[in-house]
Amino acid sequence: MHRLSHRVRAFDRRHPLVWDVLVAGFFLAAAVNDMQGGWRNITENPDAPTWLLTTLTLGFTVPLLWRRTHPVTVLLAMLPLAAVNAWTGTDLQASLTLLVVTFNIALHTGLRALLWSYALTLGPIVVDALRYPEEQGADQSIVPQATRLAMVAIVGVSYRTRQEYLASLVERARQLEVERDQQARLATAAERTRIAREMHDIIGHNLSVITSLADGGSYAAAKNPERAAQALTAIGTTSRQALGELRRLLDVLRTDPSGTERPGAEPLGPAPGLSPRLSVGHEPPGVEMAPQPSLTDLDHLIDGVRSAGLPVRTTIQGRTTALPPGRQLTVYRVIQEALTNTLKHGGPDATSTVTVSYGDGGAVTATVTDTGRGGTGRTPGAGGRGLTGMRERTALYGGTLESGPLPEHGWRVHLHLPEETPQ
Repeated sequence: MHRLSHRVRAFDRRHPLVWDVLVAGFFLAAAVNDMQGGWRNITENPDAPTWLLTTLTLGFTVPLLWRRTHPVTVLLAMLPLAAVNAWTGTDLQASLTLLVVTFNIALHTGLRALLWSYALTLGPIVVDALRYPEEQGADQSIVPQATRLAMVAIVGVSYRTRQEYLASLVERARQLEVERDQQARLATAAERTRIAREMHDIIGHNLSVITSLADGGSYAAAKNPERAAQALTAIGTTSRQALGELRRLLDVLRTDPSGTERPGAEPLGPAPGLSPRLSVGHEPPGVEMAPQPSLTDLDHLIDGVRSAGLPVRTTIQGRTTALPPGRQLTVYRVIQEALTNTLKHGGPDATSTVTVSYGDGGAVTATVTDTGRGGTGRTPGAGGRGLTGMRERTALYGGTLESGPLPEHGWRVHLHLPEETPQ
């Protein structure tokens, strides 16, 4: 029934004239049927001429076509006919359409217009009661009809109030949706700015190394050509790394107008606020950052997590000698965020396992699992700057990032960065 009513309302919004014609046609058919003889059962004037009956019937029904767009005008057009209907004693039941118009006035206008319309509509009722008082008495003719008219007005006001309340809920939901999207865009921009700042430090370090090697090679060129050749080789290697990081930096700063995610990042669980010591992307304004961490700092990070009360077991496979600084920073930050989430949501008895595997060409895989409380507080898809940071960092190197609860209990974060693309 709800779906059906929703479809009917949607059709009415697209084609309002159809519903107006149906309503007006229904009341016109009922009035014509009443004019065939039923009106004589209640009339005070059974000898009313046919032209009067026809005029009143059309005057009470045809204006209903405009009852929703101009309800007050329709009422003002009907009131003279209602007065004639009461004064002549015809008492056609088509005059009950005044209730329909009153309902639409209550639905589409303000309280002042409704009160004035109610007072004016009582006029024909009072005329009928005073002109023909011997039927039931003036009090018994006025009070029931006035009460009926008031009930219709109250129903119209109640329906309008409900419509306005539902419209306000819909608008509030739309605003919350817009605010959510804005917060997500702001968080993404903040994380990209942070990543760019970190990449800037790495690129600056590489350029400093290139400058030092170039100066050393120029001094050694005359006395030791072999050392100069080694310096040139090192300059080429370092400059290629710097060029790759620079390209990724430009990719971070690039704004995608379509709003789509760069390939390589899969949905991850939430990234709640982190503690100041282990925070990813929560530095106080104006504080200078320390040198960017690398995988050689993992031991220090894990020692800090252990001192915070979380037992951590680590497994390292392969060697990190060929891993560029940017990739090391990405792996470090993802492990940092995963351990911090375990500290926040894992519970007092949780333990964690960190496994890092290094492959050829800069490929690396990192898996962080814990034995904490399943998905409590870590529902995938929840927003957060930690989540945004991990997704952006992973996408930076074309990697994949997966996060979710384990079958029985606990949580798993899995990062994979493919081989480095040759420059």
